[in-house]
Amino acid sequence: MGVRKARAAETEAALKEAALRQFAERGYLNTKITDITAAAGRATGSFYDHFASKDALLQALLADLHGKAHDRLAGQEHPPHDLTDPDQLHEHLAVAWHLMRGNRPVMIALFEQAMAAGPGAGRLWQRLTEDTQVLREHLEHLRESGRPLPGDPELVAAAMGAMLSMLAYALPGEDPGRSDDEVVGILARLLLHGLAGPDSTPAG
Repeated sequence: MGVRKARAAETEAALKEAALRQFAERGYLNTKITDITAAAGRATGSFYDHFASKDALLQALLADLHGKAHDRLAGQEHPPHDLTDPDQLHEHLAVAWHLMRGNRPVMIALFEQAMAAGPGAGRLWQRLTEDTQVLREHLEHLRESGRPLPGDPELVAAAMGAMLSMLAYALPGEDPGRSDDEVVGILARLLLHGLAGPDSTPAG
């Protein structure tokens, strides 16, 4: 790699890292391009040598995230699992939760971007359905196996994703009073048993 390309790559990496810090501290909507360049120690004009806009930068960060997820899952078989099994449900929720919490600045940015677009744009629903595809496939497998579901697999999966993503967004990044294991455990029990609990008997 030539010197010029190396410097360009270094600047791009610095801008991305600065953006992640600013999104975590300020939120996506409150972060300006000048905040990012200042935090990166770069001239404002250098931003546009790499990204057309703040949205374009976010898409680059999302692509990086998808690349990491792909590398992590490459070569692994992922057969339909039984999400009514407590251990399997807990495992799936834990994977999703750690992915969200480990990449919280990107999650914050995507959530705020979708909310700012308004409900008519359909961005939030699109993201929910895309990001919960694996859950939906598992739920569809359960339905095909004759297992009862609360409703349409796409809607149930999206509702599960909405619960996870909103909690990941709202819960402070550093919360010593609530461990990841505790959060995942609570979510798993809530989704598996509902508010009535595992020993409830249907009325009538």
